[in-house]
This record gives sequence, C-alpha cells and structure tokens, in this order.
Amino acid sequence: MSNAVKFRTPKVLPYVNRLRDHWAWHLKRAVAPSRALQQRVNGKVILLTGASSGIGALVADKLADAGATVLLVARNQEKLEAIAHAIHQRGGQAFVYPGDLSDLEECDRLCEQALQDHGRVDVLINNAGANHPQTLLETTDTNWDAMIELNLTSQMRLTRALAPQMVARGWGRVIYTSSIMAFASNHARGIYSATKAGLVGMMRAQTLELGPAGVTVNCLAPGPVLTDMPMSLLNEEEKQQFSDSTALKRWGQVADMVGPVLMLASEAGAFISGEVIIADGGLLCRTFGD
Repeated sequence: MSNAVKFRTPKVLPYVNRLRDHWAWHLKRAVAPSRALQQRVNGKVILLTGASSGIGALVADKLADAGATVLLVARNQEKLEAIAHAIHQRGGQAFVYPGDLSDLEECDRLCEQALQDHGRVDVLINNAGANHPQTLLETTDTNWDAMIELNLTSQMRLTRALAPQMVARGWGRVIYTSSIMAFASNHARGIYSATKAGLVGMMRAQTLELGPAGVTVNCLAPGPVLTDMPMSLLNEEEKQQFSDSTALKRWGQVADMVGPVLMLASEAGAFISGEVIIADGGLLCRTFGD
C-alpha cells in the first residue's frame, strides 16, 4: 500500500471568473461614468440658477448628460438658449427660464412657472451670485442691499417656494453655492463674505427644518476656480498668490466642481445634510506661508 501524498488539482476556473468579474466591473465604471451617474440623477427635475456661465453652465451640461431634466435660470437668455440647444443636440432635456433674481417677486413667479410646467422640482441648486468689491468705508447702503438680495435673500425665496412640494413627496435636494470667503476673507470682500457666510448659517437651519421630511440641504464652497468672476476682479499678482496658496499649487477648474454637485444632488449624497463641501485645493489648510 503506497503512502504517497496525493495532491488535489486546484480549481482555478472559479478564481479566474471572479477576477474577470472584478475587473470588468471596475473597467465598466472607468469607461462609462455617465452610466453610473444616470443611476443617480436620471429622471430628476433640477432647477439651476446662475446657469449661463462658469460652474453653473458646466454643471447643467453634466446633469443633462446624466439623464436629468435641467431648468436653466439666469438673466442672459441668449446664453441659456445656446446651452439648452447644445443639450438638446446630445439628446438631453433642458428648458430656459430667463430672469433677474435680484427682483424678489420674479423669484416667486419663476418657481410657480417651473412647477406648472414640470409638476415638480426634485433638486434646487442655488448657484447665482455676484461680487462687487468695496471696502467698509466705500460701502453704500444701495450696494449692500443689492448684494444681500441677490446672494442671500433671493436664494431663500427660491428655497421657500420649492421646499413645500419636496416635503410633500418626502424627497428633495437643496444645494447652495457658498465660498471659502465664508470662512476667510480678503480686502474689500466684506459684503461678499457676509452673504456667503449667511448661506452657511441659513443652510444649517434649513437642514434641521427640512430633514425630517427627507430633504437634504448642503453648501458647496469653492476656492479659487477659473471662472469669469475672479478673473475679472484679480490682477496677475493676486491670481498667482491664490494659486500658490493652495496645497495643489493651481487654480481649480470648473470641472472640479461638477463631482461634488452631482454627489449632493443624487442618491450618492442621501445621508449628507447640513454640510459644507469645501473644494479649494487645500487653500484653507494653510496658516503660515512657505
């Protein structure tokens, strides 16, 4: 009788199949990110202010590509029409709602019309805003009131008008575009910083008020991002200072803001509420110079 040890041939095929499935799943996500996004915002009706340029314009494109119906709001109707046309050419859904949000009555009319046209608004992205630098001693009551109305009061009006139907359905998303200027400031940015900090405080209160009904409320706080606003306000030295102050040593691209907004607008952000997503390349981490 032989005492030789008998070795069993390992069954390799199950491991090969598991390895194949693992990498197929990861490759699928890598080469088709839009499909993953469609599972999150497909079919949602999203009202987006400040949609004619910068962060708003690109976010509108990506939301539409991911299957959302996008309601574009800004003052410049011509630019909105061009964005909507490009979305339609790609098979997406976009509708134009030109309006001046500094007119508070128009905020209410705009929301009423959107609800009449589409039956609901699932996600509100309050992205409109302005920055007109003035020092304290230069600040007039007129300029103060105008920026408070556009950057803060109009956003409250839009949320107040659209939140009830979100509450009634038990699902909704409200996203405010704040700024790192809510937490740190710069010369002649007092009014702007006040409005952006006000958004954060208002967002946190609304989180507690709307959360029990399944509505999340959050802020995105961009740092230095290459949009028309900072490019028109800063000189070349200031632009370089902002770039050098980030941990990544560069300005943010508009595309860098898309991911956080998509997350907050979708089921991916279902348990995120009352938060400020800071997208500043690490700028606020710096206390001392190099």
